[in-house]
Amino acid sequence: MRCCDVEALWDDLRDGGEVNREHVLLHLRSCPPCQRLYEQYEGIAYCLTCLPIVEPPRNLVPRIIEHIEATVRSARKPDCVAKVDSPVGQLYVAFRSTGITAVALDRGEGDERAIEAIAQRLRRAAVPAQAPAWVSDTLGSFFRTHAPNYDRIDISDLSPFEQSALRAAAQIPPGEVRTYGWIAEKIGAPNAASAVGRVMARNPVRMLYPCHRVVDAAGHLHSYGYGLDVQARILELEGFVANAAVKARAAQQV
Repeated sequence: MRCCDVEALWDDLRDGGEVNREHVLLHLRSCPPCQRLYEQYEGIAYCLTCLPIVEPPRNLVPRIIEHIEATVRSARKPDCVAKVDSPVGQLYVAFRSTGITAVALDRGEGDERAIEAIAQRLRRAAVPAQAPAWVSDTLGSFFRTHAPNYDRIDISDLSPFEQSALRAAAQIPPGEVRTYGWIAEKIGAPNAASAVGRVMARNPVRMLYPCHRVVDAAGHLHSYGYGLDVQARILELEGFVANAAVKARAAQQV
C-alpha cells in the first residue's frame, strides 16, 4: 500500500471503517513519515473537536446563494458580441436572449481583445456575432431619443445596489446632469456617493444606463470610462450645454 493510499483512507478509519484497516495499520508500523503525518493529522482533528460551536454569520446563506448563482452564470451559453455604428464611434455590443448586457467603445485594439475584455467584465464567455435587428434598434433609439427601451437591456447579473444606482441614473433627463450624491440620496443611501461612483465606473452598459449624466460634487465631468471627451460628446448630442471649464477639461483628455 502506498503512502497516498493510506492518507486517503484516514477519514474512513477514524469513522470506524474496516476496509483495508489491517493493510493501513501494517503500513503505518513500517513507515516513519506516515507515522509523523498521522500524529499531526490526529492532533489537528482533536483540536477541531475542542473548538466551541459558533453560529454561522447571517450573511452566510446569501453568500452561498451568490456563489451558486455565479457558478450557474459561468456555465451559461456565452454572450454574443456584435459591432454597431454610432455617432460617437463604432461600438461592441454584448447581448443574449434577455437583452443587451454590455456596451464598449471600439478603441482599435482589435475584435479579439475587445471581446476578451467584455468577457472579463461580464465574468463569462463571449463570442463574435452579427447584431440582430432588436440590438441595432435599441442603440439607434438611444441616439435618436436618448431614452432606450430598458426592457431590452439586461442588468440582472449586477448586485441590487448596482442595479438601483443605474436605475436612478436612468431617471436623469437627457441633456441634464446630477451628482453621485444625488444618486446616493435617490436610492436611500446618502453616505454612499463614493460607492455610487464605483458603480458608474464599472457600468457595463454605458450610454444606455446613462452614467455619462452623473458628475462629481463640483459639477465636473469625472472618470468616464470612455474618456471625458466622449462623455462631453454624448451630453452634447443630448442637448447639454457645458460651460467653458467643463469643455477645457474634456479637451485635455483627447
